Amino acid sequence: MRLAAVMAVALGVMVVRAQGPAARDFRIIRLDPALDAIVSPDATLETLGEHFGLTEGPVWIQDAGTGYLVFSDLTANVIYKRTPAGQLSVLAENIYDGPDLLNVGQQTRSGRMAVIIIGSNGMTLDRQGRLVVCSPAARVVMRLEKDGKRTILADRYEGKRFSGPNDVTVRSDGAIYFTDGNSGLRGGASSAARELTQNGFYLIKDGKVTLLDDNRDFPDAFPNGIALSEDERHLYVTFGRKIMRYDVRPDGTVGNRREFLDVAGNDGLKVDRRGNVYSTTGAGPGEVRITSPEGKRLGTIQLPEIPGEPRRQVCATNVAFGDPDAKGLYITACNLLFRVRLNAPGILPGPMP
Repeated sequence: MRLAAVMAVALGVMVVRAQGPAARDFRIIRLDPALDAIVSPDATLETLGEHFGLTEGPVWIQDAGTGYLVFSDLTANVIYKRTPAGQLSVLAENIYDGPDLLNVGQQTRSGRMAVIIIGSNGMTLDRQGRLVVCSPAARVVMRLEKDGKRTILADRYEGKRFSGPNDVTVRSDGAIYFTDGNSGLRGGASSAARELTQNGFYLIKDGKVTLLDDNRDFPDAFPNGIALSEDERHLYVTFGRKIMRYDVRPDGTVGNRREFLDVAGNDGLKVDRRGNVYSTTGAGPGEVRITSPEGKRLGTIQLPEIPGEPRRQVCATNVAFGDPDAKGLYITACNLLFRVRLNAPGILPGPMP
C-alpha cells in the first residue's frame, strides 16, 4: 500500500491521499448542490501533524494579523500550539496536575493502544481572548489567564463534583455553556467516585452554575459537543446519535428542545456564519457532516484510513474554524491533525472584530 504525499514546505503541511483497494480515500461527498458554496468538490486535505495520542478541542487564536491554532492532546496532558509555518510547541502542560493519577481519567483507545484521558478536552476563547478549558480528569472548567495562571470557573453543581467536563462555548455576554460526561472517571459511569447521577450541560453566569438539561431522555448517551449559532438564538448539543437544538432565552437559559439531526455517532460540532452545522463522528471512521440550518444533510468530509502498523487511528473528534479569513476548517482526528480550506467562513471565538 502506498501513500502519495505532496509536501508544501512553506506552509509546513502535507497533502495526503491513500491509494489502493484496502484504503479509504479522502473525499468530499456531495448530498446537495448547496455544498459547493461551502466546500469545493476538489478541496484537498492537509495533514498538519501526526503521531499524537488523542487530539481534541481545536481553537484558532488571532494574533498580529495572522494567528495560530491551539489544540488538546488528551493522552499527553498538554495543549499544543501550531503556527501557520508549522512550528509545534507546548502552550500549557500538566493540564491535570493533581495527586491522584492512578484513579482519574477514563480509559479509551488510540489506534491499538489502551490510553487514559488525562489532558484537556474542549476549549474556546472568551471575549477577553482568554482560553477556557474543559479538564475531564480534574473535573473542572478553568480559564488560562494571560500570565499563565489558572482560574477554576466551575467544579461542582449543588456541592457535587462534575464527572468530566467535555466541551464548551461562550456567549458574547460572557456566559459559558459546557457539557459534562464521564471521561474524568477511571471507571466511567460505574466509578465509585461519581457524585452526580445525571450527565448534563450547564451554564456558568455571574459565578453561578445552572443545570440546563440532562440525559434522562437519552439514558445510553451523555451530552458531548456544544455550539452556539452566530446570532446566539440557538444552542446545539449532541447526545449520542442525536443533535438537539434549543432556543436561547435572554437570560442565557434554554428551552424548546427539539431534535435537529439523528445520525450514528456525534462528538464535537461548530456552526458557520450561514447557520450550517459541522458535526464530527467521534472515534468511529473520521467524518465531518455538514447540515443546513433547516436540518438538511448537505454533504460529508470523509477522512482517509491510513494502512500499516502500528495502526494509526484516523477519527474526527472536533473541528474549529481558523486562518485570518475564518475559512480554514481544522479537524482533530485522534492521532492526526488536518485542515481543509472552505469557501464559506466560520465563526471565530474570542474578541469581537
